[in-house]
Amino acid sequence: MTVPLKISEARERVLAAVSPLPSEPVALANALDRVLAAELAATTDVPHFDNSAMDGFAVAPGPSRRLLRIAGESRAGLPATAPLGPGEAIRISTGAALPLGAGAVVRVEDVVENDGRIVLEVPVAPGENVRRAGEDLRAGTVVLRRGTTLGPAELAVAVGAGVAKVDVARRPRVAVLCTGDELREPGVPLGPGEIHNSNQIVLAALARKAGAEVVEARAVPDDRDSTERAFADALQRADVVIASGGVSVGPHDHVKPALAELGVEESFWRVLLQPGGPTWFGTRGSQLVFGLPGNPVSSHVTFVLFARPALLALQGVKQPLPPRGDATLSEPIVRRDRRERAIPVRLEGTDTGFRAVPLGLQGSHITSSLSGAAALAFVPPGEGAIDAGGHVEVEPL
Repeated sequence: MTVPLKISEARERVLAAVSPLPSEPVALANALDRVLAAELAATTDVPHFDNSAMDGFAVAPGPSRRLLRIAGESRAGLPATAPLGPGEAIRISTGAALPLGAGAVVRVEDVVENDGRIVLEVPVAPGENVRRAGEDLRAGTVVLRRGTTLGPAELAVAVGAGVAKVDVARRPRVAVLCTGDELREPGVPLGPGEIHNSNQIVLAALARKAGAEVVEARAVPDDRDSTERAFADALQRADVVIASGGVSVGPHDHVKPALAELGVEESFWRVLLQPGGPTWFGTRGSQLVFGLPGNPVSSHVTFVLFARPALLALQGVKQPLPPRGDATLSEPIVRRDRRERAIPVRLEGTDTGFRAVPLGLQGSHITSSLSGAAALAFVPPGEGAIDAGGHVEVEPL
């Protein structure tokens, strides 16, 4: 009999089985939330010319009360064509190139302008209100590291670094298979014993949020032939197959024997976890297969704990496991003798840290306990309960 694993042990086995996916070039406009597969260096100095930090006048540094003739203008994209001469000022816009011969910029608020001349009301120091070339980045400097997820700010850095495309990890291809004769499409009227297939929608959505390309998401009838055909097709198309239901030991649980027949090697079955104890994981070469419990909360929680870190690691994310924090419980939570509990909670800020507030009734079938949850609170195994105000570890959902 397979020995159940602790959550940490199961996660270690999953991540040890991951081989990062190959890279592909992607235009910056399509690179949001992709993961860099190589270091990104600046191709030019940023900014690549001295420019003005203010609307004002480019001048030579010096004392106040000087009378200067306005000799031209430097605008963003249209720099002044002539250098700054003695006794002259050149009108300049924010971001415009500093004219040759100018050493500073005086703000428009700090001059009096009249009849083509200005009088400086303040002294001007060398380099005042000037952004120097290379002040942000120097050409050749690594600006983004491999494994960085490209958010809007990172895309801005990449644009400034002078690149149009980036090498990113290929998105993992994921197939979602939900087993059960009772499953019906959302919105379809239900007959006796039937339920709507929420896992198909939720697991596909969770996979996409983890950066995956979902190539298939569907229900599978509870018979051996249909199960084996569905998994055979999914393994032809996907890097990762995520199933819900059918991984226990009942007469209609066909997932494990079907996977064995298809050459998928079991890594573990059962985790010391509530909800989500009957979680299965296996591999076929570099392909990963997750058999998650069918109850919707169990399915959601086990995806977050095991499948999401695998999807992130496949893309080269350096820290696929989110950091855990500390919080106090708003109410008592009963322990389980051998299993660690993962409780969906809302987090509230207090003067001393975070308070974890469980959401509604707790049960593997009660999906309302996930709505509004920001984290999972981990209640270690043992006897009795952790009282209100007791400390638990929390991990972002």
